Amino acid sequence: MSELLLIAASGLAREVLATVRSSGQYDVAGFLDDEMSGIDVDGAPVLGRIDDAVNYAHAFVLVCLDSGPARKTVVDRLAAMGIAHARYATVIDPSVRIPEGCRIGRGSILLRNVTLTASVTLGSHVVAMPSVTFTHDDDVADFATFAAGASLGGGVRIGTAASLGMNSSVRERTSVGAFATVGMGAAVLSNVPDGETWVCMPAHAIDRGSFCIGSGK
Repeated sequence: MSELLLIAASGLAREVLATVRSSGQYDVAGFLDDEMSGIDVDGAPVLGRIDDAVNYAHAFVLVCLDSGPARKTVVDRLAAMGIAHARYATVIDPSVRIPEGCRIGRGSILLRNVTLTASVTLGSHVVAMPSVTFTHDDDVADFATFAAGASLGGGVRIGTAASLGMNSSVRERTSVGAFATVGMGAAVLSNVPDGETWVCMPAHAIDRGSFCIGSGK
């Protein structure tokens, strides 16, 4: 069985650890984390700092930071130290079915009951928390993050390191731009530009002088 190092001793990493233990997909050697070392997290040791990944040439690695931009920063940092793309593991909960024609990039994490229908493309280092739904022809760029219960209609495009909050939804044939954020429970009916934060139902760009009550601003 291949060994796996989890980068960052985060809540997400603990969920990945539980998934891997139940599936037997990898043997988790431990965590690497810049903020803590020399302790155990859920029975797995924190072996050292993130830069110590170069000392474990035999092991696969998986970046378990909740934030897409933070994952990108760490992947870029590891690349500068010679950690190649092929070193990244992909963890998929056994409950997830991958239909023919769907593609999932290296370094991605799909937790329990994630659904993919037809011709879904997920980039590298994508994180989908439990019960996320990807519908036909969705195209998700690298480092995107989906909180539990997020749902995409058909033909949706999600940009690099975009973040979709818990139980948010995106209408078919619309897009969420790179580094954009969709708030918890928001319903996206039109394209979200790069870098913007949209909230509410229907979703709109955040306005510091307003708040949501039902579907209003």
